[in-house]
Amino acid sequence: MQSRSAAEIREGFQRFFEERGHTRVPPAPLLARDDPTLLFVNSGMAPFKRVLTGEEKREYQRAVDAQPVLRVAGKHNDFEEVGRTPRHHTLFEMLGNWSFGDYFKRDAIHWAWQYLTDALGIPPERLAATVYTDDDDAYGVWTDEIGLPPDRVVRWGNIAVGDEKNFWAMGETGPCGPCSELHYDRGAQFSEGPECIPDHSETCPRYLEVWNLVFMQFDRAADGTLTPLPFQSVDTGMGLERISSVVQGVDSNYKTDLFEPIIARLASFIGHDPETVESERFSYQVVADHSRAMTFLIDQGVRPANEGAGYVLRRIVRRAVRHGRLMGIDRPFLAETCDAVIEIMRDAYPSLEEHRDRILDEVGAEEAKFARTLEAGSERLLALVEAAGHGGTIGGDEAFRLHDTFGFPIDLTIEMAAEQGALVDRAGFDASMEEQRRRSRGARSGRFEAAPGLGELESEFVGYPNQTRAEGLRVLGVAETEVAGQVQVVLDQTPFYAEGGGQIGDRGELVGERARMLVEDTQRAGDAIVHIGRLEGVLSGGDVVEAQVDEERRWGAARNHTGTHLLHRALRDVLGEQAKQAGSWVAPEALRFDFPGEHPASRQQLREVERIVNAQIRRNASVSPTVMRLEEAQALGADMFFGEKYAPAAVRVVQVDGYSKELCGGTHVAATGQIGSLRILSESSIGAGLRRIEAVTGAAAEALVEERLEALHDAAQLLGDREENVPSRVEMLLSRLRDAEKAAREPKAAAERLDARAALAEAATAGEASVVVQAYPGADANALRALADDLRGSTGRFVAVATGAGKGPSLMVAASRDLVAEGFDAVPIVRAVAPLLGGGGGGRADLAQAGGKDVTRLDEALREAARLALEALQQLETA
Repeated sequence: MQSRSAAEIREGFQRFFEERGHTRVPPAPLLARDDPTLLFVNSGMAPFKRVLTGEEKREYQRAVDAQPVLRVAGKHNDFEEVGRTPRHHTLFEMLGNWSFGDYFKRDAIHWAWQYLTDALGIPPERLAATVYTDDDDAYGVWTDEIGLPPDRVVRWGNIAVGDEKNFWAMGETGPCGPCSELHYDRGAQFSEGPECIPDHSETCPRYLEVWNLVFMQFDRAADGTLTPLPFQSVDTGMGLERISSVVQGVDSNYKTDLFEPIIARLASFIGHDPETVESERFSYQVVADHSRAMTFLIDQGVRPANEGAGYVLRRIVRRAVRHGRLMGIDRPFLAETCDAVIEIMRDAYPSLEEHRDRILDEVGAEEAKFARTLEAGSERLLALVEAAGHGGTIGGDEAFRLHDTFGFPIDLTIEMAAEQGALVDRAGFDASMEEQRRRSRGARSGRFEAAPGLGELESEFVGYPNQTRAEGLRVLGVAETEVAGQVQVVLDQTPFYAEGGGQIGDRGELVGERARMLVEDTQRAGDAIVHIGRLEGVLSGGDVVEAQVDEERRWGAARNHTGTHLLHRALRDVLGEQAKQAGSWVAPEALRFDFPGEHPASRQQLREVERIVNAQIRRNASVSPTVMRLEEAQALGADMFFGEKYAPAAVRVVQVDGYSKELCGGTHVAATGQIGSLRILSESSIGAGLRRIEAVTGAAAEALVEERLEALHDAAQLLGDREENVPSRVEMLLSRLRDAEKAAREPKAAAERLDARAALAEAATAGEASVVVQAYPGADANALRALADDLRGSTGRFVAVATGAGKGPSLMVAASRDLVAEGFDAVPIVRAVAPLLGGGGGGRADLAQAGGKDVTRLDEALREAARLALEALQQLETA
């Protein structure tokens, strides 16, 4: 068997199946954007889920891919085991070949055998297989056609009694079927007893599972009944890391060329020799694995956060930082290991190279943030362990405080406590976390609280698509609030839109036989739509009213809401998929849109976003809200994001024909042309890693353009030129102003300039540097600055200390830029001396000045500054 690199195996696998009629499919995003049941793609199957169930059709029936997957959340969660074993990882690559109603067991088994034995050259006698207990078809192919001896084909599994070995299912119900695993025999020296047979890797390391062939042929009902599927499929998965360890002849995935360069880079960074690396193998493996995961996550737009995918990233980074401290690293190091990941993986995943700077910056920022609290948090945890005693339990509330105050993810707390022989009350922690989330939800919705009894009522919204008037509405409840003169009213039906999805609530009025209510806001409390406002007259439960929404405001909000959808899609088109919505505010007069971003969008990017949105508006594309099942929305490709709560039975999808699809409950225009136009007012930072765009549409956009055109016209009038010439004229005037200001700062005549040559002639030397120390009684601060400029043009390495008394006492310390590059800094010197003059000082490392009021101590200040400058030079010479 010839050794091959992991890159060669990845490419060779896909080429092997391409030669057998398979379409090479690019990897899906690591974030499971179109499947709210998953946070991350956690198996090779996940991107093909709807194809396998028949919900989605693709142009091919055979596929091959190399799919990165992440197992750190949900059912498939290997996080705790990473680093402890030779084969567990957070992120790994799954090689897979697929048949959607095309070939089945025979071809899948034959091709798997050919790839392993012919393409990779694995000796046949080192391979074994497992099949489901009664899968005679697969067993027959292995024994009769491939020729595996029966003692190397093991039958396992009995789903009737709950043993699901060699049987795979998407869930409790749905597509499922038997599977056949291929195992590599690592040799008798790894045996640990008579039970050392394939599929017993939990108790014996001799056999290593390398490939799983899943044959989906049944639909499982809730009662366990298996019915044949209308078409049969093949779903295979082989971990690149595992097969690389086999081909490269090593006993651990971490010793393959996918991990060794990361470990070597870290060892070089720390200064560890090979023996030390082996003694710290656990921590090295944690850091190497986690560096891969964080690199891929940040590449795909995930940022550290306290929930969702961002929280998973934060856990990964912080566990890696902690293991770095265990190895004695007291400075930032993750940028080194993540850079090594990029070097290894960039050819297969070019976006890693494209986003290198962002990845390394993000990792460094999160590492620095946790480093500030790690020591204090560790001390607090040790104190808790001591209080609990060996074998004792740290309370869930205390674990939560470690999370909330020191940023310790719960799994890190559990791991550190276990190292000291203590347990952690995970259930108590979860309860504290849920309580915080409940309070947070309450705080977010704290702007409104329904009066007692109203929140239990139920209203039907009848305002779609843009219905603003309704009659015959029955009052279900009326209550006064704590605000003087304010009431809350709930109707059985209402056209008033309650605030939600970023869109503010409607205003308008309710009119009955005995009352009129001015509605100032509309909010939702549970299933009740609550109208809030001022009441004239008497309104009681059972009364019938007419509702009239403020039509102008409703249409303004509808324009801005559809405009927000267009803006969202355009931002992702221009800035990348990471620019997904992080918050929005939609009102009749304007809109705000928040999205992740470390750096400002350029003016060119904002103009391109604006151009794209307005092109969609000019298309007058239809806007179609449709209610459908969640799985239908997923199949349609509608934008939905993990963390949002969607009802599986009914979601509302708003589609802009041919451009965007998004789950949304707000009000919208019927066609994009009704928006008029969209203009971006500003783009700014609203906190660490978050940007905000403010924009207007419709009449507000027209007014904005008119105001700016009028301002341009007024500027042209003042300049006496054409409007298109205003920028060039302003630049010319600014240039003249800068020249005038510069001239005002400089001595008026050459005769007034201080003599740099004379100063150099009298200069002392320190090493290779000239040291000028001069007093110029008539010179002011401007003249001293000019002297520094002249010295730079007249000599090489120099330090100058000079004083002047013109316009008050002043002192200057200047240095050549090569000395500054070596560490000389003039600023501390002038700040140390400035008090002698009764003033202060500052500047740059190459030119700093001090001023004050006490001219009598100017000579003393000159001597002290010269002494400090010489000391600084001597330190450079001896460094």
